[in-house]
Amino acid sequence: MEDEVVALSSPAPVGRRARKVQLSRDRLYESALSLFLESGFDATTVDQIAERADVARATVFNHFPQKMAFLEEWGARRRALVRERLQAPPQDLGTAAEELAAYLTEFALLNERTRDQTRALMEPALRLGDALRSPTLDVDLSRAVRRGQSSGEFRADLDADHVGQLLTAGYFTTVLRWASQDPEPFQLTERLLESLDLILRGLR
Repeated sequence: MEDEVVALSSPAPVGRRARKVQLSRDRLYESALSLFLESGFDATTVDQIAERADVARATVFNHFPQKMAFLEEWGARRRALVRERLQAPPQDLGTAAEELAAYLTEFALLNERTRDQTRALMEPALRLGDALRSPTLDVDLSRAVRRGQSSGEFRADLDADHVGQLLTAGYFTTVLRWASQDPEPFQLTERLLESLDLILRGLR
């Protein structure tokens, strides 16, 4: 688990001061994440995060103005990691349908590698945050849909943003059900690709 937390850290920025700020932010993020996994998001306090990171309480708020910001950071880092894995090494993602499948597959694999994080943080992120009300991963999904519409692969009369929102809602619902039960009630990648196939039938 620790290795995965480190892997999800932001890339080091250029400049000594910027690197120092990022290192402090990463330490706070990793401290918060470890506490969320131990005690749950709701039960963890800002004071506990400050103590775990060995910083003043004010330092936490300098980087994360509210506790919810840690969940937003968690989601943003995961999306960035998926984009990075799809782009490096550079690869031709093929058709738009194949790009959508690759994107959802990478997210499924990430959730499988970090299931404890997903179980602890996905529900509060959806309950308290804007994951279903503001652009998140649906931006990337909608972009792939538009590419398919431009190439003639998908119907041009459909709203790409709406399709992206449908895929996003289906993703979150599926992952929540998968993470909430032990043992895992279904194979996550397979279920996400089944849902994608249903939407692709309408797109075509």
